Amino acid sequence: MDGNWASSLITRPAFTSTEMRSTKHIAVLLSGRGSNLQSLLDASHADLLGGAISLVVANRPGAGGLEIAQSAGIETALIDHTAYVSREAFDLDLAATIETISPDLVVLAGFMRILTTDFVARFENRLMNIHPSLLPMYPGLNTHQRALDNGDTHAGATVHYVSGELDGGPPVLQAKVPIGADDTAKTLAARVLKVEHQIYPEAVNWHLTDKLSFKDGVLCKDDQPVPLRGCLWN
Repeated sequence: MDGNWASSLITRPAFTSTEMRSTKHIAVLLSGRGSNLQSLLDASHADLLGGAISLVVANRPGAGGLEIAQSAGIETALIDHTAYVSREAFDLDLAATIETISPDLVVLAGFMRILTTDFVARFENRLMNIHPSLLPMYPGLNTHQRALDNGDTHAGATVHYVSGELDGGPPVLQAKVPIGADDTAKTLAARVLKVEHQIYPEAVNWHLTDKLSFKDGVLCKDDQPVPLRGCLWN
């Protein structure tokens, strides 16, 4: 399908002009159950996020994250990637939907799509992802099993800005999780997910409260260069 495919939308409550100027707006993209979305919502409700989730977009019908967003009164859109003949056409409609809220940040929360370089460039330095490994180790899939197979002592998660490289882009924040002798990929994944729910809202807050910036292409936090693997979560 070419562009202009109708998304299913839920009406977003109207904002006053003052609210539109003062509130930082977040778009969340997801494909599944939405556990990271829930952690971001919890932080927002506690005034710890630095902005409001104004739009949630899913590419898969039945994604649980849509129900979470709808229950919270957040605008949602379903843009089924299988209805498109090309990745480029899908990304064009996705970007147009996101632009309706003029986002300060686009957050990938289990969004199982490789984005085109044009899409990434359109939201450069305001497109964030979380990956379940200690990047640059283990980009891609099966991260926990790969860590176990390699005999690593720690696994973890990394929040990073998105670049054209798979799971690339400057790391922002990283959390380590010890690997136990009896760990399986499933038990390790469960423990890593818990720290994801801690570090993702924190990194989003840093972006929305202007603690993060790029100076001559170098990511900085509070005007100091961020370590190559990102700040380490305590």
